[in-house]
Amino acid sequence: MTYQPPTALPRNLLEDEEFQRALADHDFGRVFRMARDRAGITYSRIAAECDIKPERVGTLARGEGRITSFSKIVQIADALRVPGHMVGLAPRPWEVGGAPASLNPAETGLTSVRRRTVLQVATTAGLAAAMPTLHRPPTPARVTTAYVQQLRERTARLRRLDEILGGGDTYRVYLAEYQATKRLLREASFTEQSRRRLQSLLAEQAQQAGWAAFDGGRHADATALYEESKDAAREAGDSDLLGNGFAFLAYQTADRNEAVEIAAASCATITPATPATVQALLHERMAWACAVANQPDLTERSLDAARAALAAAPQGQPQPDWAAWVDPVELDIMTGRCWTELRRPLRAVPVLSRALAAYSDYNARDKALYLSWLASSYLTAGEVEEAAWVTGRALDLASGVASVRPQQRIAPVLAQLRAHESVAAVREVLQRAA
Repeated sequence: MTYQPPTALPRNLLEDEEFQRALADHDFGRVFRMARDRAGITYSRIAAECDIKPERVGTLARGEGRITSFSKIVQIADALRVPGHMVGLAPRPWEVGGAPASLNPAETGLTSVRRRTVLQVATTAGLAAAMPTLHRPPTPARVTTAYVQQLRERTARLRRLDEILGGGDTYRVYLAEYQATKRLLREASFTEQSRRRLQSLLAEQAQQAGWAAFDGGRHADATALYEESKDAAREAGDSDLLGNGFAFLAYQTADRNEAVEIAAASCATITPATPATVQALLHERMAWACAVANQPDLTERSLDAARAALAAAPQGQPQPDWAAWVDPVELDIMTGRCWTELRRPLRAVPVLSRALAAYSDYNARDKALYLSWLASSYLTAGEVEEAAWVTGRALDLASGVASVRPQQRIAPVLAQLRAHESVAAVREVLQRAA
């Protein structure tokens, strides 16, 4: 009998939306379970073909742990004959005419099935699965500082995706960049200077991928990436990115007192040489941690320190791209958010209203989030109709954004509004939310 690897995934499994979501999310534990339950492929056979220890396959199938190594993702996709587009890869070498080699074209009605599958994936699996492979510059025989600068500029361009898309769309794009740089550090040759710069870039890319993971609701993945970014920043001697790694961790830490301690550690990395936008970013993240922990005095001091850092920035001082978004408008937004958390609507409403008036709807995710804080402050002040109107604007902007955070923020506002259902404006927004 001719041996066949576990490639005979039935067409109905490849077209199943749940299976496609599992592939798009790189949730291979779910992929393995569905391959076993619906295609009869045993875990031992999966382990052999994918070069994974059998006990590891079982662990993943129980939902414990994730596979994040780019090379392992490629290996699994090829072993299971999963078309590249389903996992955010270019067409694999074994694909014929864009089709899974394991499927019989005569049986599948290939052309129409392929077209429907691509359209399904493009709408349900996120950006990375629907877009072509993002090609990095060709790797030279020896990595130079000029080549690292090319990669850094590429990272800056990719960061712009975050302005219009949520982490559900960008996570795997950023993760692939991080993994490619990590592989480059492991396999390439370079000078000590280019190695340190590449290590710094790795820290930056880990933070970008961690942010997208956090935005998409993958908090454990975000934490792991932030911790790795700190390690890379330390090895590179990059105190700015080390401080930002601490700040990111503080921002998502659930324990309020611990968050303040971590944010204080981020501010401790500031030196006179720290760029102004980085100083402001670390101070405002400290302010946020203090506001959530109900420490108004320290909140105000941190906001003042952030403003002073921006005001004292030397003319023409270069700022890192990853902190370039920190400006007076952003600082006003954070100020309003902090005063909202501290239940000071008379302080929060004017500053948020002013800042949001200058904030483009183009940044739909962020504006939806910030409007939710404005709505909360209106409710605290007893301005129910205003709160309902602002919540409606937030709902409009949040619609279709691949981020869990706007809905997480809007949900408690809607819960508070339900106490005022007798108000026509409130009824209207609650009906829209439903």
